[in-house]
Amino acid sequence: MWWPSTVIGAGAGFAVASIPGALLGALLGQAMDRRLRLQGWEDVRERLGGRPALRDEELLFVLLGRLAKSDGRVVEGHIQQARQEMSRLDLAEPARMRAIAAFNRGKSGKERLGHYLRRIRVQPHGAEGTLRACWRMVWADGKAGRQERDLLLGWGQQLGLSRNQVQALSLEYEPRRSSIEGGVMTYAAALRLLGVEPDTEADKVKQAYRRLLSRHHPDKLVGSGASEAKVREATELTRELHQAYAMIRKRRGL
Repeated sequence: MWWPSTVIGAGAGFAVASIPGALLGALLGQAMDRRLRLQGWEDVRERLGGRPALRDEELLFVLLGRLAKSDGRVVEGHIQQARQEMSRLDLAEPARMRAIAAFNRGKSGKERLGHYLRRIRVQPHGAEGTLRACWRMVWADGKAGRQERDLLLGWGQQLGLSRNQVQALSLEYEPRRSSIEGGVMTYAAALRLLGVEPDTEADKVKQAYRRLLSRHHPDKLVGSGASEAKVREATELTRELHQAYAMIRKRRGL
């Protein structure tokens, strides 16, 4: 990652005093980058345009605001979901105010967010956690439009996730829809259900299967006092996961 002030400082210092000047200029530039939170040329353009840097939690609410407004109208379900995300993050009052401002900022849909997304790509669970929150917002009004899905697929790519992985994250939040049609699961549906690609390594397929099975197993819901409907839904999903994994293994001869 190129830090703008560091690069400029090193170049200017070298022009004035060769290598010692470059080292001093780089140190001064790095201090400025950290103070101004500059981690790329996109950050410089934002500062020149008068926009402050986004913190990670602010970025999340910018994304949520854009999703809420993507079909043209923000409804009460979107507002309630944004509040739930604030509670989930246990934001103090100043942070909540910044989150609200970021949500409204996201509704404009004018910002370039790629450099921010690439920044959290390297954080443990950062990409998955961000997209999970986004899917919760998408389904807050009970439906997912083409524009919302396209946004999430694009963001997922910038976060380093495949198309299938992004779609698989929707499983926990969308209204239950069986992967089996007419009593038969297709190979493509099996791949989508596990969130893997046709060329994913066998060990990775097994890991995805076990992770989803652990997450959705009905025994966990029974222990947490979930409703009978939720337990039935989890039981059906678990059955589909078994079927999907068996189909992939058979197709590949594993």
